[in-house]
Amino acid sequence: MAKKRNQRNLKAVQAAKARKKRRNRRRRRAIVLAIEVIILLALSATAFVMAKYDKFQRVEINSDDIKINSGVKKEGYTTVALFGGDSREGELEAGTRTDTIIIVALDHKEGVIRMASIYRDTLLQQDDNTYNKANHAYFSGGPKAAINMLNKNLDLDIQDYATVDFKAMSDVVDMLGGIKIQVTDPEAKMLNKYVGETAKASKKKAHKLNGGGVYTLDGPQAVTYARLRKLEGGDYKRTERQRLVIKKLYEKGIKADIGTLNKIVDKIFPQVSTSFSLKDVLSLAASASSYKLGDSQGFPFEKTDGIIYRNAGDVVVPLGLAENVEELHKFLYPNETKTVSSTVQMISTEISNLTNVVRPANMNTEEETNTDNNSNINNNNNSNKPVITNSTSDSGKSKSNNNTTGGGTE
Repeated sequence: MAKKRNQRNLKAVQAAKARKKRRNRRRRRAIVLAIEVIILLALSATAFVMAKYDKFQRVEINSDDIKINSGVKKEGYTTVALFGGDSREGELEAGTRTDTIIIVALDHKEGVIRMASIYRDTLLQQDDNTYNKANHAYFSGGPKAAINMLNKNLDLDIQDYATVDFKAMSDVVDMLGGIKIQVTDPEAKMLNKYVGETAKASKKKAHKLNGGGVYTLDGPQAVTYARLRKLEGGDYKRTERQRLVIKKLYEKGIKADIGTLNKIVDKIFPQVSTSFSLKDVLSLAASASSYKLGDSQGFPFEKTDGIIYRNAGDVVVPLGLAENVEELHKFLYPNETKTVSSTVQMISTEISNLTNVVRPANMNTEEETNTDNNSNINNNNNSNKPVITNSTSDSGKSKSNNNTTGGGTE
């Protein structure tokens, strides 16, 4: 009896060991299969991006040509420039007016994307050390000059950019099924006035709105909305609309199915000019879903306008460029040590000397500083704003910004 019992126990143990071995084999096979699937998906994604990459209007910028102020380095962040070109022919290089200038900062630690619009009429130092509107840099020297202008005036370390014309935005909106936005009565009236022009340039049909309300805007409507300027708030409010449209597109884009994304890539990539390498694109594509879209602001935070500067015309002047740059860095890079370079300090002083616009002393106290994106804080002497004419200052040089504009969307 004891012998038979021992034999039964031995068989039970052997059977248990066999079952365990089979389970381990199945588990290993499952793990191997999962790894293979992940590898295949990664390879498929890589192949997909590689297949689409040649559709970009790729502009290679030599890193030696990019200028960065001494001591400026953003650890844990990647900063890129996003330009919205006003091109009806798909030309996105020098000679293109950039209605949109957005600094995009990727915070790798917190997984947050923050955006800051640079008001296009902001008086800043250009690549050749003259002073003109911010959007003059791209017009006169293309993306490289625009990147250097941003780096020099704002203590940034931008290496790469992407430029999209407004037809591309129209196409994206339509392919994502439109974007839902609340439109005011004045916005609706102005949009209806100019949507036909946008639709014609985009080779689409124009649809007007029935007054203010919440609408799912189509492509031409969304682009026209983003470009409205001749309303209360002017260019300041326009940049807010631009950031809202980008936010809505981002929210819909990350939820889109692969088929829709494939169509968007085929349609939009040929309308994009960028310096990103294939390696950069693969890296961004792989990490896109892990980032959330954070707050956005307009720059400069404290400013005055209505000042005529030489042939540049009506410009926006920061109330202390150095102080505004410091605030910009607090917003874009909350984890970095805040310092302003000697280059920015020098430019800040020159702008004050050239325009006679001085930062009011009471703005230097924290409790009286207003950093609201929508505010338009004017110089104390707005009733007697200076008109800066062609003089011998500014290195003796004066260039037209060639940015004559017209219409409510300009």
